[in-house]
Amino acid sequence: MCLAAGRKSRRPVIGSYFRPSPTMSSPRTGIFEQLRTQVLRSGDMPDSEFDLITTLMMPKKLRRRQYLLEAGDVCTKLAFVSGGCLRLFELDGSGREHILMFAIEGFWMVDVESWRARTPSTRNIDALEESELLLIDVTSLDRLTSSVPLWDRYFKGVLENAYTAAVARISEFVSTSAEDRYLRFLAMYPGLFQRIPLHQIASYLGITPQSLSRIRRELAERK
Repeated sequence: MCLAAGRKSRRPVIGSYFRPSPTMSSPRTGIFEQLRTQVLRSGDMPDSEFDLITTLMMPKKLRRRQYLLEAGDVCTKLAFVSGGCLRLFELDGSGREHILMFAIEGFWMVDVESWRARTPSTRNIDALEESELLLIDVTSLDRLTSSVPLWDRYFKGVLENAYTAAVARISEFVSTSAEDRYLRFLAMYPGLFQRIPLHQIASYLGITPQSLSRIRRELAERK
């Protein structure tokens, strides 16, 4: 699951894009800074409580095209993206890739079906760029939820907005045009089209690369 919430929401969510406020500061830097900034949007947190978060989340780096999850494995950890870009995708019977979600800085990524049911995944998660992640398993997540009130508030917002985003994603394919889906993609993932190949974006939109090129050309001509 890596889903984007409505533009009105201010809470960081699984799969929503979050741009940290330039006025916020913290003595902690590095791989945890992105997460700390997000959590503090929900309220104040003592350093001792955030220290617990840093002990329960495991930093991990992925090379480009390195897998975090492969189909057939059980998804045992949620991943917070501190830097880089992940994608969640599956293969059809002919071996074609279908991208379900992207996760860039400030996103959470997980195959929620495998995570919740503890069953082998039918999907894959890999890195489209060199990426820095923070991983957490269910036991550690439960510990944070029960012992750090601000984390509990923050992560409930993550889950609530993720559900809203999932419904919105389904609605896109039912009731909107390919052009509208592309415009929503640009709003949800600003700048990502400059970082990844267009055929990856076309896969996410459910169209061919040729159709995406036509849409981009038509939009440029209208300006």
